[in-house]
This record gives sequence, C-alpha cells and structure tokens, in this order.
Amino acid sequence: MSDGRAPNVIVDQTDYNEVIKKLDRIDEKTEFVSSEVAQRIGKKVGRDIGILYGAVIGLLLFVIYSYITSIF
Repeated sequence: MSDGRAPNVIVDQTDYNEVIKKLDRIDEKTEFVSSEVAQRIGKKVGRDIGILYGAVIGLLLFVIYSYITSIF
C-alpha cells in the first residue's frame, strides 16, 4: 500500500494567494489590537508612576517646609 513517499497536495495558485492575503489581513488586525492593548497598559502604568512621583515630591516638600519653619 505505501511506497515510502509523502503525499503531495496540489493547490490552485489563485486560491493559495487569496488565502495568504486573508491571513495577512488577519495578522494585521491582531497586531493592531495587541498594540492598542499594550498602549493602554502603558498609559495606565505611566499614570501610576506619575502619581507616585507626585506623592514623593509632595512629601519631600512638606518635610523640607516643616524643617525650615521649625528652624526660624
């Protein structure tokens, strides 16, 4: 039954090109969605880091102000 050769599949070139184009469009869409998700995550992380920096700077200013006012 088997003569040791792998089966060959013959596909029409136009059908193959259409499938490749559809796969390229799907790939572009998934890449766009993943980049949008990454951008939103980046914005959230940036906001959180900004809040932390603001809190630290505010605390430092408060400590410096209270130190200066207690000296005079």
